[in-house]
Amino acid sequence: MAHASEQGFVLLLPTDLYIGAGVAAVALTVLALVFIPARWIHAVYRPLPITRLSARTIRPVTSTLSMLFLWLLIWAGLVGTSDPLSNPLTLMIWTVFWVGFVTVQGLIGDLWTYLNPWSGPLCIFRKLAAWRFNRLPVTLGYSLGIAGFLAFAYFLLADPAPADPRRLARLVAAYWLFHMVFALIYGPRWLRRAEGFTVAFRVYTHLAILGRHKGKLSAGLPGWQIAHHRRLPIGLAILTIILLGTGSFDGLNETFWWLGKLGINPLEFPGRSAVVTQNTLGLLIANAALIAVFTAMIALGLKLAQSNIGLTRAVTLFAPSLLPIALGYHVAHYLTSFLVDGQYALVALSDPFLTGADWLRLGEFYVSTGFFKTQASVRIIFLTQASAVVLGHVLAVLLAHDIALRQFGSTRRATLSQLPLATFMIGYTFFGLWLLASPRF
Repeated sequence: MAHASEQGFVLLLPTDLYIGAGVAAVALTVLALVFIPARWIHAVYRPLPITRLSARTIRPVTSTLSMLFLWLLIWAGLVGTSDPLSNPLTLMIWTVFWVGFVTVQGLIGDLWTYLNPWSGPLCIFRKLAAWRFNRLPVTLGYSLGIAGFLAFAYFLLADPAPADPRRLARLVAAYWLFHMVFALIYGPRWLRRAEGFTVAFRVYTHLAILGRHKGKLSAGLPGWQIAHHRRLPIGLAILTIILLGTGSFDGLNETFWWLGKLGINPLEFPGRSAVVTQNTLGLLIANAALIAVFTAMIALGLKLAQSNIGLTRAVTLFAPSLLPIALGYHVAHYLTSFLVDGQYALVALSDPFLTGADWLRLGEFYVSTGFFKTQASVRIIFLTQASAVVLGHVLAVLLAHDIALRQFGSTRRATLSQLPLATFMIGYTFFGLWLLASPRF
């Protein structure tokens, strides 16, 4: 009968019913896993082979086409309309790429390998010039990629005008040129370790349904690749936690609660420029706090299980279990904006050269928000959002327990090791559902 979503609704009914049900679902999952045989849980993550992967690749072609499309969008951002809801660059970056593509990458499989706008031009240049790359220092690890992703998060959450087409066009062009120059110096390794989106998408790929297993394209329950593959490097493990922390703060910084803590009346919001410092500090503190709490839960679990596994190794083992939560909240948080802005993106793509054309033959298509005005459609939207949050936590609990069973060997030790982490996930379920229902400015 009521609904809350990003800048769309204020939930008027008590939230205890669905929050309590969501938290109970996760808690009962934790309890059920104590009694389910380990072989059943392992079987859930057994992938199904589909076909043998061919050695031939079209990556240079698709990547080069992606690069050309990106520069077309940059051109549109520079010379096109200044309206963010009409300019193709703004809509493609914030709606299609950040909302839609992240979801597809995390749920379906690794498309970024084929569509990133650097590897194709880099391959062509290397063949034409017989170029030799320098060695990227191993000591850097993934620190540059983490810094790059945090810089993007700052622009998304704290910059005064991230949707301004001309400002965005200049930034995207500079970003592409920066990484292209260093990719020419250090080769593909630079992209895999230092380019923020490539590093983040590499992490999300581990959650996808489709992936490589024993030389074949295989499919399985989200997270099966995490269960079967080796643990992540410490840098990627930290980035996994940052993905969740950034997504959570992305929702928190829009709530009346956050503005109240800053001493700002949300009904008289002065604009993003008034909270740049606060949101920047909030982003950093939220991620640092989440890393600290997660590490503490892992350390306590190791102590309860009387395990001699090093803390760093344990963090790299269990951090990927947070990915279903991160992706679930990403879907829930952006669903309503995607339903609306996705329509604007279709209109913009129907005239990519800003000439008045209608490539997609949309005719007299008008962007509609009518699905926010009927009880039946609002119920579907809301339940989809809440289900994404709850299902993400359920999958995270299941995946963490499977990892623990493989690591500790016995159900008892695995259960003891997971008690603190499971408690954390139950609490985070409450937090995620509270964010979903909180009034936003």
